Amino acid sequence: MDKIIKYQDIIEQFLEEEAAIPYANQELEREVLVDRKRNHFQLFFIGWENNKFHHDIILHFDIKANGRVWIQQNNTELQIADELINRGIAHEDIVLGFRHPKVRAYTGFALA
Repeated sequence: MDKIIKYQDIIEQFLEEEAAIPYANQELEREVLVDRKRNHFQLFFIGWENNKFHHDIILHFDIKANGRVWIQQNNTELQIADELINRGIAHEDIVLGFRHPKVRAYTGFALA
């Protein structure tokens, strides 16, 4: 199986599982957005809470042309990179995109 397709499958399944977890505020919906053609994957909250509209990104992943998975956003307490590794994404193919480029060298993950 092509590496990018494998990574797409892993990320999509992970996001679907996260979206299925009940959230304390039932007024906000969890939605998964998957664009396999452009390799963008997101989980976000949307809806109204106490007269305020929310559209908040929980998780955002991109797969770049070199096959690397960029973690662009992680608004959870999960160690997302470790979760991806446990599911079959190679350690050397993970970039912590939310970390400043100068700091990435110290994360133990890919730089870009």
